[in-house]
Amino acid sequence: MQAAIITVGDEILIGQVIDTNSAYLGQKLSEIGIQLKKTFSVGDQHNEIILGLSQALNESDIVFMTGGLGPTKDDITKKAIADFLGVELFFHQETFDRIKRIFDRMERPMSPSHNDQCLMPQGVHILKNSMGTAPGMLFYHQGKRIISMPGVPYEMKSIMEEEVMPILRAESPNVILHKTILTCGVGETTIENKISDIVSSFPPNIKIAYLPALAQVRLRISGIGQNESELQQLVTHYTNLISDRISDVVYGYGETSLEKEIYSLSIEKGLKIGTAESCTGGLIASKLVSVPGSSAYFMGGIVAYSNDIKINILKVDKDTLAEHGAVSEATVMEMVDGAIEVLGVDMAVAVSGIAGPDGGTLEKPVGTIWICAGSRHHKVTYLLKAGKDREKNIEIASVYALNLLRKFISET
Repeated sequence: MQAAIITVGDEILIGQVIDTNSAYLGQKLSEIGIQLKKTFSVGDQHNEIILGLSQALNESDIVFMTGGLGPTKDDITKKAIADFLGVELFFHQETFDRIKRIFDRMERPMSPSHNDQCLMPQGVHILKNSMGTAPGMLFYHQGKRIISMPGVPYEMKSIMEEEVMPILRAESPNVILHKTILTCGVGETTIENKISDIVSSFPPNIKIAYLPALAQVRLRISGIGQNESELQQLVTHYTNLISDRISDVVYGYGETSLEKEIYSLSIEKGLKIGTAESCTGGLIASKLVSVPGSSAYFMGGIVAYSNDIKINILKVDKDTLAEHGAVSEATVMEMVDGAIEVLGVDMAVAVSGIAGPDGGTLEKPVGTIWICAGSRHHKVTYLLKAGKDREKNIEIASVYALNLLRKFISET
């Protein structure tokens, strides 16, 4: 089965709203073996929606639409679908009753425009929206299907999970399985070269996708088949082969993250952790505390942006700064010692660098970043040579710092 996605809304075309719905839908369709052929956006114009529907149905078996189902005048998706199908709109009393119950619970009056939200094209199959007022709609047309859902992401996801996916899963004869390997510190090309012989040995029903991000690459191994047990063994086998080959850069599997792995390791080993940051400005600490329960191991962080703070708070030696500079291995090692003492922790990670766009020299160009993770008695350091983009440098530095801390904890 092949699918297309149409997102409706001028706000998407002008970049005011980022289309995250298509990415989510593509992922969900991949899970059940439906091939996504095309995704595109149209504005809030009646004729453009109809043209988009015609094009999408010519190339696919099922069309997913998001957007244009609200109570305002620019929400014209339903009228466009009705005209495309050649049917009339009718007042759907059950939708009206459900919306009225929602407003009664909130003790708010319904707007007259909500009456228009209850107009539905003839032949509609209502898809319940447990997160909002606008229901989703399913239509059968010439052996194909149109599924229209609200553009609000959490409403669309709710309809997709609760209503659409059970229908599609029941129709699929195949089982789709995925395993994701999470890596940090090397690029996708390097990884691809290291595992090329393994990938070349894949049977036809096993595929790999390289999903790069800043300083990280996810490897998604996917399998499709009709025997779930056999497929599970096959996907696991190739996942293990790849993981063993690149074990030095693998930090986890599935939906985990560096900060979640640090949380688990620290709790398991009963460690208290702190941070000392210069160029990252607290981003490392922010990532660590994003994990629920992080207060059990993360005691705090110090943003020592100026040399005065490095000297007076973290007790970095003036002579160290004079001889080696703020961006140096010696400085980040002393920053770790200072954080351990001030915060009363077992281990700390420290970062100092030149994020840019200014401040670089011939000896230390923009993107030069020193990182240290360690305890009172043992430390490891890493010299990161990033690029010239300030935001990317800060993000990459935080990722490398977390990974260095994770490795240090796991090897302690």
